[in-house]
Amino acid sequence: MENLYEATVERYRKYVMPTYAPKILFVRGAGARLWDADGREYLDFATGISVCNLGHCHPGVTAAIQKQAATLVHVSNLYMNEVMPRLAEKLISNCFDGVVFFANSGAEANEGMFKFARKIGNATGRNEIISMDNSFHGRTLATLAATGRAKYRKGFEPDTPGFKQVPFNDIEALKSAITEKTCAVVLEPVQGEGGILPADPEYLRQVRALCDEKGILLLFDEVQCGMGRIGTRFAWQSFGVEPDALSMAKAIANGLPMGALIVKRKYAETLTPGTHASTFGGTALVSAAALAVQEAFDRENVLENCRTQGEYLRTRLAEIGKKYSFVKGVRGMGLMIGVVLDREAATLAGLCLKQNLVVLTAGETVLRLLPRLNLTRAEADEGIARISAALEELNTLIQKG
Repeated sequence: MENLYEATVERYRKYVMPTYAPKILFVRGAGARLWDADGREYLDFATGISVCNLGHCHPGVTAAIQKQAATLVHVSNLYMNEVMPRLAEKLISNCFDGVVFFANSGAEANEGMFKFARKIGNATGRNEIISMDNSFHGRTLATLAATGRAKYRKGFEPDTPGFKQVPFNDIEALKSAITEKTCAVVLEPVQGEGGILPADPEYLRQVRALCDEKGILLLFDEVQCGMGRIGTRFAWQSFGVEPDALSMAKAIANGLPMGALIVKRKYAETLTPGTHASTFGGTALVSAAALAVQEAFDRENVLENCRTQGEYLRTRLAEIGKKYSFVKGVRGMGLMIGVVLDREAATLAGLCLKQNLVVLTAGETVLRLLPRLNLTRAEADEGIARISAALEELNTLIQKG
């Protein structure tokens, strides 16, 4: 009888392109828990990089997937399915008034958003998009060019033209960068990969006013910080600043691949038949899962819980962090939390994993925590205890030199 872990590792080695280097084989998930091939149980504070925001195998989402999988999965967007427009209606009813384009991923949603901006801008000869330093918008060539972290672009030059970066939270830098070629400004309301860096609310208001003054579009990338992650259904709602368009993905279908682009109603006719498309965008199956996510938000007090548990976690972690000189602070919003260190966070992440706690890193020196939004207080306390143990072990290692 084959050893499942060893056999899987060998198949990865022989047949899977090595763009990742996974070490653990997870075989089951439920709520905030994961189990590996050896039966070890883990507390998940990563949720597949803010994808399973309602936890693993959420009953409502699972039931919707099972029912739809036995009914209709895919017909392409050359024909209608009845689930996708119901999902679009639900999203718009909780956002600003507009229309939705469905895709498969955050990068694809951002590509669509950039095409949308250029389609409008090119009518008056404007096609340059300004993004932010430390931003992350995806791995395709255009989204890489928009990404403000040069390390992701290394080896894939030349950069796609038409993008330039300015410092985040610096309105004067943005004012100086705008030219007669600028058609849009794109930013993450909370930078994820860049280190869990929230925008200053006044800065966002100034950016909105500047875009209005210059007649250019304001685009929000809500791929990681959206869908409830910072305590409101859409990230812009936490700041009270409406963009002209926003991208979303990751958590929208709680584990099934979906991305989406929402644009304001006045721009509804910008992308017309033949100008943009997606073979798998908004299939009946994935739309059913995403609709179940929205229904869970309505029924299960998810957003209030996110805000309450997020504040609790940030407060407790800040208190614990004061014991260690290498912890420089705790930041974030809702359940998008960063523990800021004076050194690379990978070692601490590894020590958390030794405590059977799954976490992430961001911006090299930040431990990134993205637990499920329906986290219980008991799970929060359990996570705090495991992070505390990992911090103490790191402190011992530092003292030993």
